[in-house]
Amino acid sequence: KKMIKKIEKVRFFRAFKAVLAGVAISSFTPNRIGEFLGRVFILEKANRVEGVLITILGSISQFLVTFILGATGIAIFVFMFKDLITEELGISGQLFTWLYLALALIALVLFAFLSMLFLKVSVVKDFVTRLLGKRWKRIKKYFRVFNLYRARELIKVLGYSLIRYVVYTLQFYLMLRIFGVELPLVQGLIMISIILFAITIIPTIAIAELGIRGSVALFIIGTYLNSQGLSDLNLDMGIIAASSGIWLINLAIPALVGAIMAFNLKFFRKNG
Repeated sequence: KKMIKKIEKVRFFRAFKAVLAGVAISSFTPNRIGEFLGRVFILEKANRVEGVLITILGSISQFLVTFILGATGIAIFVFMFKDLITEELGISGQLFTWLYLALALIALVLFAFLSMLFLKVSVVKDFVTRLLGKRWKRIKKYFRVFNLYRARELIKVLGYSLIRYVVYTLQFYLMLRIFGVELPLVQGLIMISIILFAITIIPTIAIAELGIRGSVALFIIGTYLNSQGLSDLNLDMGIIAASSGIWLINLAIPALVGAIMAFNLKFFRKNG
């Protein structure tokens, strides 16, 4: 709602409807890329190609938050189990430390680059304009939409993304507690950040995501529970149940509601 107002003002309920429709359409596309297309059909006057580009910009914001917190979680998790990792890989503690620092530096540089690119998104427009040349004039004009956003506005978008991330993380943690998986808050949040990061980068579709989400959660949380001597079948079932519950609440039910709402959207406009 906040981002799309640059090209068309949209009421709250219509924006809410667009998000649900996007979830429904994205259920059948790899890594939910169909979500970009599903949302823009709420636009009545504005150009839908520009709408897709704005939606992608918002998703990049969410990815940045997931990336930095997920990478931080991985760094802490690996450090927690450094003795086990060095033993499994057959490497010395000194080599582990150098590899650890090198990977941390690469992640830091990558995050800094992506953040600068996001906050200076107009640079992308300039790059695309030069890359496409004169023959792609009709396509190039859509990228002008990136000039509409200032760094201050994009920082606010990052703030919204962070709030959304916190909601998902706490939701997952509470679901684990409900199903009997008692984790300390800090350790639980670290492992959930890794799970969300893995789900984001693993190519999948929403329908198949249920199994992948459960497998990743079982591996990450199971490793921690094994190290504490707490692992058993009931806890494993609790982890899978919590992962399935999150998938049901955040994907399956919204996709079902969104599919119903999508019937009222105008997918084609009359030329006038």
